[in-house]
Amino acid sequence: MLISASERGLVRLFAVDLPSEQIPAFCEPIYDEDGAVIRWPLIEALGATYLDQDFVEIFDIDDLEDLGLTGYMTDGLGIAEADLVEDGARLSAQTGWVMVIVSSAFKETEQALNPHKPLRWLGTYKEEGAPVHFEPLVSNAASESAPEGDKTPPPPNPRNPYVTVMAALVALPILAVLIGALAMWMF
Repeated sequence: MLISASERGLVRLFAVDLPSEQIPAFCEPIYDEDGAVIRWPLIEALGATYLDQDFVEIFDIDDLEDLGLTGYMTDGLGIAEADLVEDGARLSAQTGWVMVIVSSAFKETEQALNPHKPLRWLGTYKEEGAPVHFEPLVSNAASESAPEGDKTPPPPNPRNPYVTVMAALVALPILAVLIGALAMWMF
């Protein structure tokens, strides 16, 4: 199972074939004194090199009550109902614990997953994107700020900025002499 660095919008679903009392030990990383992960059963079973646990959900399907797994996938994860038609019966029959991993969990880290027991891959699904509507914006402010007719902005100053600076440097001493002469004439 290859994860590309540019992967977006995929949801991977796994069954976690463990009794409920073993789930916490499976999910939680084990840290050393410095806070570095020394062992994480979940990432080892997934065969991943990197995983952000903020984007991993593990839950008992019974907790979904009437919503069910397929309802959670469409309503909670944004998977299109049409994408679940083929797997719907199998997913509805699934019991026990499941793990949901979204693309963000891999943080653009290219890697190959090699899942093994207690994980069992159930499927990979694409999040349904929100429909895009291109409608013109209605706003008086926008219409008032737009240029009207053939009005075009003035052309940029064709002068070289260095010429302008040189002219100012020549003009300043001449201006100083004139001001000095005017001041002497007045006194």
